[in-house]
Amino acid sequence: MGIGTRMMGAISLVVLSLVAAGCSTVEGTGRRQLILVSESQEEKLGLEAYEKILSKEKLSTDERMNAVLQRVGKRIAAQANRPDFDWEFKLIESDQMNAFCLPGGKIAVYTGILPIMKNEAGLAMVMGHEVAHATARHGAERMSHQMAAQGMQQVLEYGLEDATPETQKMTMAIFGVGASVGVLLPYSRTHESEADRIGLTYAAKAGYDPHEAVHLWERMRDAGGKKPPEFLSTHPREEHRIADLEEQMPEAVEEYEDAAEQYGLGEEW
Repeated sequence: MGIGTRMMGAISLVVLSLVAAGCSTVEGTGRRQLILVSESQEEKLGLEAYEKILSKEKLSTDERMNAVLQRVGKRIAAQANRPDFDWEFKLIESDQMNAFCLPGGKIAVYTGILPIMKNEAGLAMVMGHEVAHATARHGAERMSHQMAAQGMQQVLEYGLEDATPETQKMTMAIFGVGASVGVLLPYSRTHESEADRIGLTYAAKAGYDPHEAVHLWERMRDAGGKKPPEFLSTHPREEHRIADLEEQMPEAVEEYEDAAEQYGLGEEW
């Protein structure tokens, strides 16, 4: 049996296995996604990561900002419609401009990003974005793609076992770049854009002026910093995020106007 025939047969088996493993649909966008990890596994890993992070970080004792975080967090969580999540909201004392939500509803915001958030609505946009990552199961999807990539690498190694060492080395090097730039990074950018869209809806439904999402990313853009080319980045450029948010704004404004309560920008700092 030739290398090509052997490889194609093995690849077919992997593809069929992945399809059989099951796909799901992201609520709010309808995008199909490959999920090979159960929710219980995902939440267990998320909790372990959360506890590990908190064990190494200093929690903020700022009473005012902690109260704001709890208030906004609960409003966003209510729109996520995941009562099974054990929601937690922590403020971490750090210069990092970052925030995250791990599977199961474990949220942390770093104090370094508060000046860019500027107000409750800015915080709501960031928290909505992070919560969307969890509700859309982006972590499980990325793990699944890593698993699939590793499986395909093993297939290639099997299919090339009779090839010369030079051919094996060259083919595996090409595959490594292809898997990263062609698959894993684009899906990361898809996740970021999808989280922006879903998060904007969460924040608007929670009663925060959705227009602040555009202003938030303008402030992010103006904060500067050296960035890699977009095709080698896991995040879309601010200009693209702003354009996408502006396109989605009419629908978000409708959600905001239909919200039970409207807080506008909320408390500012």
